Amino acid sequence: MTQHENQHQLQQQVQQQIHDAFFALHHGLPRQGPGSDTTTRRLLALAGELPDRPRVLDLGCGPGRSALLLAAEAGAAGAEVTAVDLHEPFLDELRAAARARGLDGSVRAEAADMGALPHPDGSFDLVWAESSVYCLGFDNALRTWRRLLAPGGTLVLTECEWTTDRPSPEARAFWDGQYRLRTTEENTRAALAAGYSVLGVVPQPESDWEEYYAPLRARADAADPGRPGMAEALAATRAELAMRRDHGAEYGYTGYVLRPAGDGWRTRPEAASGTDRAAVHAVHAAAFPTRAEADLVDALRADADAWLEGMSYVAETPEGEVVAHALLTRCRVGGAPALCLAPVAVLPAYQRTGAGSAVVRAVLSAARARGEHLVLVLGHPEYYPRFGFVPASRHGIKPGFEVPDEAMMALVLDGPAGPGDAGAVPRGTITYPPAFGV
Repeated sequence: MTQHENQHQLQQQVQQQIHDAFFALHHGLPRQGPGSDTTTRRLLALAGELPDRPRVLDLGCGPGRSALLLAAEAGAAGAEVTAVDLHEPFLDELRAAARARGLDGSVRAEAADMGALPHPDGSFDLVWAESSVYCLGFDNALRTWRRLLAPGGTLVLTECEWTTDRPSPEARAFWDGQYRLRTTEENTRAALAAGYSVLGVVPQPESDWEEYYAPLRARADAADPGRPGMAEALAATRAELAMRRDHGAEYGYTGYVLRPAGDGWRTRPEAASGTDRAAVHAVHAAAFPTRAEADLVDALRADADAWLEGMSYVAETPEGEVVAHALLTRCRVGGAPALCLAPVAVLPAYQRTGAGSAVVRAVLSAARARGEHLVLVLGHPEYYPRFGFVPASRHGIKPGFEVPDEAMMALVLDGPAGPGDAGAVPRGTITYPPAFGV
């Protein structure tokens, strides 16, 4: 063996030791990335209605915290989950956990490369990937996994992103050496360009990071730095923990709920950066005889008590033209919080094309996933019942002004509640934000 071959073999041995030490730090931890059962459930709610027993593919499942929850809770009768990872010890942890919970008949752990999956096209109703997209890259994952979705199927993934337009040099240097981060707006645009509708965007809270980092920090503190490869694995782990401690406000994980748009309309939340504001204003100005509705949107956006981030949705063409808008803002019924759906507008050239229905359904789905209970709308009684609205008077709700009974409608998002239930539908008079002038 030549000196060069000896050196190469030694380098490979060292790298394997570091690899083994890294996984030794992670084995037995509840999670392998930022997340929580609460976030998993919120993303699942945004995925909308599923078959009674959906086929779910969990990619980069790790020890399977999400896979187990999905097996138990996705669909009326639970789900059939195929959980994929390349690290066999993680799959063994998942198999043992599934047996312990009586879910071994619902979870199949599979060693496979998420970039070269053997499953036929259209095999799954729900494809799930928490904290694993970086293995392929966001754009490549959207392209690669789309074929796996059955008609009407949904892709749910989480991605690490910049949460500032101006990350510090330290944060930039760290992440440029790991994985190229983008902003939420950039990733939303990439999803639309890949032919998906964005059903929901969920920024993950800091507590999701602590669920991952607290056990990892304790494991690192207890590790033996004298073990082969462990010193290097500990150095990398502590550098990551320090970066989060010092620069955590500059980046974070965001969940995306996506569905192939096909020939339908692509919907998404209005960009938080403000880049959609002019287009939204133009849609309302063109759709109504006066600029009153366009000005109303601007006034509601400026009212911190009324405006709810993520409750303003647009529909756009494949070329990215915004053609429809629907807005939910905070109102009250008898003092209890509710939402009002108004205004809703579609560019005249795109009316009666389904763009309006698509954007209304999208924003109502987002409200349901947010945990909202009640939506009010004053509108055409032959249009809004298609979304489930009924006369508000049936719930003992009325506006503070005269209006035909059939035009004032209500939608209970999470079903009727029993007497005394905290989720019972409130009764009383609707109080609108001041911008409505009523």
